[in-house]
Amino acid sequence: MQITVNGSAHKVEVEEDMPLLWVLRDELKLTGTKFGCGGGFCGACTIHLDGQPVRACLTPVSFAEGKKITTIEGLSANGDHPLQLAWIEHNVPQCGYCQSGQLMSAAALLQQTPNPDDKQIDQAMTGNLCRCGTYPRIKSAISAAAKMKAAAKIKSAATKEGNADV
Repeated sequence: MQITVNGSAHKVEVEEDMPLLWVLRDELKLTGTKFGCGGGFCGACTIHLDGQPVRACLTPVSFAEGKKITTIEGLSANGDHPLQLAWIEHNVPQCGYCQSGQLMSAAALLQQTPNPDDKQIDQAMTGNLCRCGTYPRIKSAISAAAKMKAAAKIKSAATKEGNADV
């Protein structure tokens, strides 16, 4: 079976019903995606399939064949995604275990809703549990990342128009 993870094609020889989580972690050694509850309740294993957040613990690898899989390792090459920068700026992680799933859900939210309000953030992040209770900092970081992305877009547009002073 061939799957595409973070832009790279991988041939894996596993059972078709093997959860994608174990293919990523055990076969491809991409350990950023975490095992939490194993039942899709905590969101620690959240990844993107064609840009949509899914629980890797519940997703059979055969379902991912032919789709674009993105893990936390693929969110940015240098850890400089606006969400990752905002996570650091707002001191979000405590134990850190749920953070890759939180970041992947937040990234999907910002992809679909570039400027979410608090209610939209709460709704999008409902399925990601944090036993440390960092929810207020997560919400602040998502809002800050949305602003960073908007500012970068304005700067990029200004640079393309030759007005780099914006």
